[in-house]
Amino acid sequence: MQQSLALVALLVRDYDEALAFFVGDLGFVLVEDTFMPQQNKRWVVIAPPASSGTRILLARASTPEQTARLGDQSAGRVFLFLHTDDIRRDYARYRAKGVEFVRPLTEEPWGQVAVFTDLYGNLWDLIQPGPPA
Repeated sequence: MQQSLALVALLVRDYDEALAFFVGDLGFVLVEDTFMPQQNKRWVVIAPPASSGTRILLARASTPEQTARLGDQSAGRVFLFLHTDDIRRDYARYRAKGVEFVRPLTEEPWGQVAVFTDLYGNLWDLIQPGPPA
């Protein structure tokens, strides 16, 4: 058996503001944006540039319960882990775009990491893994 994780749903307040942040500020790629009239929603999928792995479904919050969880999908823990081949480049580019880092760039035994928040407050690790041990 072979399986893979295709999508992770990320609650957003508004599709277009989320696209402005993820595509405009972080440089993600818009994979799909299809209106679904029967459900009055859009199927919006994004991915990091040159990624062939898991993608993110931007899911507009549509109930009070979902809206209450915007920015807190993981109860204050880091929610998503974004690997990069050049953390200093991405750290500088994101900061120049106004992305808020809550933990600065640090060197760890397993690589380099910095923690930032998305526009809703979800925590992300930006990671450049070190060489294999």
